[in-house]
Amino acid sequence: MAYPHGVYNSEVDTSLTSPIQGSAGLQVIFGTAPIHLTKDPAAAVNAPVLCYSFAECQQALGYFDDFKAFTLCQSMDACFRVFNVAPIILVNVLDPGNPAHTKENAAEDCSVSDGQAVYRADYVLLDTLVVQDGENTLKRDTDYIAAHAKDGSVLITLLSEEAKGAAQLSVSSKSLDPAGATQADVVGGVDAQTGKETGLELVRQIYPKLGMTPGLLLAPGWSQFPVVAAALQAKTESINGVYNCTCLLDIPTEGENGAKVYTQVKEAKEKLGATSNHAGALWPLVAVGDKVYYYSAMFAALQAYTDAQNSDVPENASNQDLRITATVLADGTPVVLDQQQANDVLNANGVITAINANGFKAWGNSTAAYPSTTDPKDRWLRVRRFFDWDGNNFIRTYLQKVDKPGNKRLIQSIVDSQNIVGNGYVARGYCAGYRLEFRSEENPVTNLLNGHLTVHTFLAPYIPAEFIENIREYDVDALESALGGD
Repeated sequence: MAYPHGVYNSEVDTSLTSPIQGSAGLQVIFGTAPIHLTKDPAAAVNAPVLCYSFAECQQALGYFDDFKAFTLCQSMDACFRVFNVAPIILVNVLDPGNPAHTKENAAEDCSVSDGQAVYRADYVLLDTLVVQDGENTLKRDTDYIAAHAKDGSVLITLLSEEAKGAAQLSVSSKSLDPAGATQADVVGGVDAQTGKETGLELVRQIYPKLGMTPGLLLAPGWSQFPVVAAALQAKTESINGVYNCTCLLDIPTEGENGAKVYTQVKEAKEKLGATSNHAGALWPLVAVGDKVYYYSAMFAALQAYTDAQNSDVPENASNQDLRITATVLADGTPVVLDQQQANDVLNANGVITAINANGFKAWGNSTAAYPSTTDPKDRWLRVRRFFDWDGNNFIRTYLQKVDKPGNKRLIQSIVDSQNIVGNGYVARGYCAGYRLEFRSEENPVTNLLNGHLTVHTFLAPYIPAEFIENIREYDVDALESALGGD
């Protein structure tokens, strides 16, 4: 063992730039996480976890590069390693207390070298380790300590002198089994006996617990299934009875209902049931080097980043740098789209995609409801999100006015305050117009007697300039003027 005596240097990894923060595109993400890497795996199940950094994600839920097994990790990576945007809210549904989510590992022999043994079972729950030296069962933290290594194995370090004498250990355990998680786990529900909420039902807890309203709901690795897609769309409206948001859905690229080529996407979108004006439908998947992400994970990070850069006001993410290296199918097969294919087949059917135009860009402005609706507030994703965001802000701002005397002073304070806010939106170029009015015809005496006041907001968020046309013609007069005689 080294005996330090003198002055030494050591180095740590360079700290990352602090993430840009915003709440307009607050992501609430559902899926599976490698909670076996945490100190208390049971505490990380079906609970909203607010994270402002990659380190917080690792500490609370663990991190592993296997995005297929642990679907939440792709959002951790996209948000903090690709776009560096915070915060995000993560909900893990993989439960070590659920027999379907774990598997037993039979005892296997591990050789001891220099007082350590390497146990190579995957996703081991450390509190289930049984370590034996012959007939003797070793005690954790007395005879040995165990920790996960970066490669996923478990490093067992012997402590007691008696244990150090072992040449070989017999080790058994229980591991997480991500393959045991199902669509039903993500959709979740409410236990009739205990009232415990799981899965997507936890959307209800975000505001009461954290004081924040969801901006984007997503479940990368799960939203390509119709049951999950339907549940996500249902959860975007009337959260806590009043709030609204947007969800992001991945159109599948594999299986019977998957779209392997762009011409199959319209049918795949229909089979997925992606029809809500509160949803964005995405195709295909994306990649950064060897890492493959469901598009919803990357697009949500881009959308949150774009909003945060726009003073935390909903902004259009289309034609923004996506910071990816390829578009792919789930099996890694490259997808090469040109602008015409993206426009005429995907955007025309309410699908957001990505094109390579001197770097990959997100490409598409419409909600999943298009082309079934052409109402601007339901067709354009930015406009829909602005309506929801502004409505949520109104509720949170004026909740303090509820139960005050319903007199002219109260009404005027709401009208004046909100019009000041709206004038700011117009001045900064977010809206063409914004005004709030109290109209007598919308407030009959019967309503006033019931304590019901109604105000009316007229707002016009700018429509994306999706189509810019340049009409050109040959100028004969210019030629004649240049070459004609005196």
